[in-house]
Amino acid sequence: MKNITIAGGGLVGSLLAYVLAKKGYNVNVYEQRPDMRKKSIDGGKSINLVISHRGWTALEKAGIADEIREIIVPAYGRMIHDVDGTQNYFPYSIHGKSISSVSRGGLNMKMMDLAEPLPNVHYHFNQRCTDVDFESATAWFQDYNSGEITEVKADLLVGADGAYSAVRRKMTQKKERFNYTQEYIDHGYKEVHFPPAADGSPQLDLKALHIWPRGTFMLMGLANLDNGFTGTLFFPYDGEESFSTIKNGDQAMEFFQRQFPDAIPLIPNLKEQYEENKTSALMVVHCKPWTHKSKVMLLGDAAHATVPFYGEGMNAGFEDVRVFTDILEELGDENMQAVLDKYTAERVDNGKALVDLSMRNFIEMRDLVADPMFILRKKIEGKIYKKHPEKWMPLYSQVKFTNIPYIDAWNEGQRQDIIMAPVMALPNIAQIWDSPEVEEMILAQL
Repeated sequence: MKNITIAGGGLVGSLLAYVLAKKGYNVNVYEQRPDMRKKSIDGGKSINLVISHRGWTALEKAGIADEIREIIVPAYGRMIHDVDGTQNYFPYSIHGKSISSVSRGGLNMKMMDLAEPLPNVHYHFNQRCTDVDFESATAWFQDYNSGEITEVKADLLVGADGAYSAVRRKMTQKKERFNYTQEYIDHGYKEVHFPPAADGSPQLDLKALHIWPRGTFMLMGLANLDNGFTGTLFFPYDGEESFSTIKNGDQAMEFFQRQFPDAIPLIPNLKEQYEENKTSALMVVHCKPWTHKSKVMLLGDAAHATVPFYGEGMNAGFEDVRVFTDILEELGDENMQAVLDKYTAERVDNGKALVDLSMRNFIEMRDLVADPMFILRKKIEGKIYKKHPEKWMPLYSQVKFTNIPYIDAWNEGQRQDIIMAPVMALPNIAQIWDSPEVEEMILAQL
């Protein structure tokens, strides 16, 4: 295997290009968008991202973690904003661990800047994938500007072209026994930008992810390097309070005055932003298998698009790259069929589990983080984790601060729910939560 074609020059495609080029492969990356380093792109994907432990593991393996740390802002916990303006801070970890906020566009450009100078990496922009031959790893790309179609044959074709992957779409049309489902959730999102103060200082605590939870919807903010925040309104498309009823800037201002009053002074042009910023949909994708013989593979959102509520979509894609290259190093490229078979076997169930985890965390963020009983449960779990780390690790820590497979974390989270249900149902749990009796009740089930 010498020549690799990667459809998609986003975050995951660029990381794979860098890693494989460092291993000596010739890599051609075909990206349908213009070069974002030269032209501003409005793709409706401006939600800030967070890099978690498994993302850092992949970047460390690639040898570029230090370069990426230059553009991140660490967040050590959630800052919950009540309607009356009260703020309550909840750390992510009893050990002081953090997640890392990063601009999607800034990170993508950094990844390109790292990969493109390598002599065996070549980026081709404005190239739309129009067809794929899976038996020969051949793809055809059409130039958006000239209309010219280029035939590209490789030893391995990689579909890293996002949630609306053209490579995956061709799999649904041409590959026998290819299972595929796509589902839009009832919520969409709209960005609102929180600028820094006039003197350049931050208007919110930089070391926290800020959440305004309101039951069926929420506002969220993640810090940027300039001391501003990228805010995201996650909102139903339909209903009494939804994108279908809050349509213009005046309606948005009245809505924010009722639901997020403390955010209004932080967004000086809220009306204009609400009207001008795009409303974007959120969907999940399941498919199986992710590969075809020894010739074609999917990774990242092309294989397992998810909703952003655990902040793990990019991390899962980076983990795809790490797992694939681990298997490649283990088995060698002389038997790519075995490499791709093992890659599919290890990743498909984890991709599905990530979607389940993400939807679970959405409910937690919008409905539960301000619930006293939920907060109490987290205090109990924190105590057990601190005293008995070999027996109990909170689900959030499993997902964000370890490389435990998503499917294992999901199963353990289900088990923990079963253990905690009778504990939280005790009539006087608020008074006895810190007692030896409660601790023993939990430990008896572990």
